[in-house]
Amino acid sequence: MCGIICYVGEKKAIPILIDGLKRLEYRGYDSAGVAILDGEDLWCRKQEGKIAGLEMEINGIHSDASIGIGHTRWATHGVPSQINAHPHFDMGQNSAMVHNGIIENYGQLKESLAADGVRFESETDSEVLVQLIGKFYNGDLAFAIRQALQLVQGTFG
Repeated sequence: MCGIICYVGEKKAIPILIDGLKRLEYRGYDSAGVAILDGEDLWCRKQEGKIAGLEMEINGIHSDASIGIGHTRWATHGVPSQINAHPHFDMGQNSAMVHNGIIENYGQLKESLAADGVRFESETDSEVLVQLIGKFYNGDLAFAIRQALQLVQGTFG
């Protein structure tokens, strides 16, 4: 089962996110990842397998960022892999997203987005959602999410 953690506050986000992901391990997962907003830079690290592998990947990264999201994934669309792990970015790298659930019409949406020139990195329905949000993004994230969710069918959080 997937798990989501986010942090916005005064403390450094990375240790809090890793600790939170470790607390979700009992739920089962095949990969994990984090995305951090560090000043103006949005960056991500993902790893197939145990959170300890993700922690090693992040070890040595010094960031004072105090905003981030983390995710443990149990594959439903796309094989367990680093590429299919969450978070996913939109093509413009303006948004990072984690997602639990299933986008039932992701195939149709993916075809439409690809016809508009969107390039996909993963095999997941989740990336389709963040790419759809990216398509509508005009500086107003709430607007983009509302527009995207009007087109999405499924059960998701």
